[in-house]
Amino acid sequence: MNINQIHSVYFIGIGGVGMSALARYFHANNKQVSGYDKTPTEITKGLTNLGIEIHFQDNLDLVNLESLNKATTLIVYTPAIPKTHTELNYFINQEYQVMKRSQVLGLITQNTFCFAVAGTHGKTTTTSILAHLLYSCNVPLTAFLGGFSENYQSNYITNGTEVTVVEADEFDRSFLTLSPNLACITSMDADHLDIYGNSEALSESFKDFASKVKEDGKLFVKNGLTIKGITYGIEDESDYTIQNITIEQGSYVFDVKTPKTTINNIKFNLPGRHNLSNALIALAMAVEYGCPHQQLAKALASYKGVKRRFTYHIKTNNLVYVDDYAHHPEEIKAVYQAVTEMFPKQKNVIVFQPHLFSRTRDFVNEFAESLSLFDEVFLLDIYPAREEPIQGVDSKWLLDKISNPNKKLITKKNIVEEVLKTKASVVLTVGAGDIGAEVEHVKKGLELAG
Repeated sequence: MNINQIHSVYFIGIGGVGMSALARYFHANNKQVSGYDKTPTEITKGLTNLGIEIHFQDNLDLVNLESLNKATTLIVYTPAIPKTHTELNYFINQEYQVMKRSQVLGLITQNTFCFAVAGTHGKTTTTSILAHLLYSCNVPLTAFLGGFSENYQSNYITNGTEVTVVEADEFDRSFLTLSPNLACITSMDADHLDIYGNSEALSESFKDFASKVKEDGKLFVKNGLTIKGITYGIEDESDYTIQNITIEQGSYVFDVKTPKTTINNIKFNLPGRHNLSNALIALAMAVEYGCPHQQLAKALASYKGVKRRFTYHIKTNNLVYVDDYAHHPEEIKAVYQAVTEMFPKQKNVIVFQPHLFSRTRDFVNEFAESLSLFDEVFLLDIYPAREEPIQGVDSKWLLDKISNPNKKLITKKNIVEEVLKTKASVVLTVGAGDIGAEVEHVKKGLELAG
């Protein structure tokens, strides 16, 4: 399909972060955009404020079918939509042009210079850092982010169309629709085993992605991964490496050694070694593209982060409240590392909402190990997302495996009450489900308690 021939785009699952970025793209390119989602959210509110029509019931009577000419309409859906969805099946049966979000990204990026960020962790932060660096260097780009950039208050950034910046998502092998010019792989830890079955199949998929990089393109890989490419790492012998790290007033200051030179005294405000690594690979890709070093260093210092990626909601001498999207054991360890590096002598408490029954089942021991690191642990019920319950897999099962005795099952209603009992001065709410919707309530409760 030629994107220029499309007049109308209908999204099934328009409220997803990745889907809504695409909706903004097509709206900005003067296409008629409309869609369905399960529930109203801040994201759908932002889209309706643009004039995009959205309804919240799987009901064909609510779809303006007369405006959706089969020859010039594209239907876009997310894999999270169930196969029984009435609207989706109607469009498939009526032989509309129906595509997954990843296929549409492949179409949009194929005639551009494409940057693609792959990896089981760090994709969204790395992509948003990279987009910010390139934008600050006046590169004519369009970026599709898997989260909301604090710098731009959006998941869609554009000042041109020659260059695209995208997350290369391994879920459902989506990233194999891309053919990037510059790509990176940040990590290859086992995940999405409901899709892949085992970690070997996941690794093979990353190798397939690596082979999609264009012949004259470049692939960057975190030092230690089994795929060959330009390496990057922290305080090691990588092609791109961070050296001389210090912490000044809660920010990192460091040097970056590139294959040709050293860039000195770079400042970066996000906590955690995992974020340092994300900053390094974004910087390396921008350097290889040809951006001026000093401009990149200045841009990195002004980077503010992504919503729900170690986002501070309270930061005073007496109390710190952080919300984070972490939903894999390695990501939880990274959050712990960041917390203890920045607030080493303060008591911490984590409120964690497990995401997916299958992920909890597949990594229950690893989750127990990473959660046990914190001073106090509270668990919410598992957020099911697209899944049906699995017998024997619940938060009580996970709780029993946590070795830390300071642990408890709680509900969303009593988060503030339970957290206050701990007298912890560092509070974390963590998870990829709907725990993010509790942030304002938790923040107000903690502030009222003083």
